[in-house]
Amino acid sequence: MPEGHTIRHCADLHAGSFAGERVRVSSPQGRFPDATLVDGHRFVGADAWGKHLFHEYDNGLYVHVHLGIYGTFTQHELPPPTPRETTRMRIVGDHAAVDLVGPNTCEVIEDVTVVTRRLGPDPLRPDADPDRAWRAVQRRRTPIAQALLDQTVMAGVGNVYRAEALFTHRIDPMRPANELSRAEFDALWKTLVKLMRKGVREQRISTRNVYRRDTCPTCGTPIKRWDLAGRWAYACPSCQR
Repeated sequence: MPEGHTIRHCADLHAGSFAGERVRVSSPQGRFPDATLVDGHRFVGADAWGKHLFHEYDNGLYVHVHLGIYGTFTQHELPPPTPRETTRMRIVGDHAAVDLVGPNTCEVIEDVTVVTRRLGPDPLRPDADPDRAWRAVQRRRTPIAQALLDQTVMAGVGNVYRAEALFTHRIDPMRPANELSRAEFDALWKTLVKLMRKGVREQRISTRNVYRRDTCPTCGTPIKRWDLAGRWAYACPSCQR
């Protein structure tokens, strides 16, 4: 599943491609009939909150997209190629086109807060409030690794970033979230902000940690891997205890 830096990059790319233009919005696949509600309207801008993307139009409507596991955006020069049969949404502007395939969610909404009010702060957003994430962590007895992937605690963090941050600060992924000190939480937050901003700039995740490795890069101990709430967790049994 794309992590938050990918969605932020999409928002920036789409805003740069279409902002201020009247765009054609269609659903070649036919599974997004509400495309007609924004077709022909001016594309005001795009924003991201965690793994959720929002396109704003001048009629007060928004297209909300959550890529899920399989969703992808593809950008084309004009004229765009014939859309694939699975293309949920196509946007065509004055200079570029974008196709959306396989999203978990693609819908028209009137108010983005219907979505964002159930999300935690996004480390990539300048308005993010880490205190709110800290309070959410304090209320959870679940493992900190599980809490970090809870989008109501912190939005946009995925499996790779949580593994990197926890390894960086030598925190056992199975430690109950509410046992973290404020200093440990602040260090995790700062690291996640740094890593995710780097991911936006470079459009990739550079890791030096335990994610999908056989041995620890620091001490050489075999990496432990286990299923945690349906996602693989990784840790060095020696460094993270």
